[in-house]
Amino acid sequence: MAAEELFLTIHPEPRKQGVRIEKSKYELMRNAILKNLRAHGSMSFTRLGNLLEEQLMKTFDGSVMWYYTTVKLDLEARGEIRRVPNTKPQLIEITG
Repeated sequence: MAAEELFLTIHPEPRKQGVRIEKSKYELMRNAILKNLRAHGSMSFTRLGNLLEEQLMKTFDGSVMWYYTTVKLDLEARGEIRRVPNTKPQLIEITG
């Protein structure tokens, strides 16, 4: 069996390092995050995490919340999503 291709995430804080994760898990989580934000609009970190857990917990191999957090930070660093300024709880939205 071939080794899984890895993907190096980046962190929005330049002094912090990203992590290497399986590319297939990265893509699955990225697509799920963006799909939910498109469908529901901006939402809190917790609400989005809860939705992802409900949707993925039976089929995802690994900690949904850990991968969600890791991929969310990567998407922020790449400018695909952002934290909405001055919101409590802080909201996440797709940029553009």
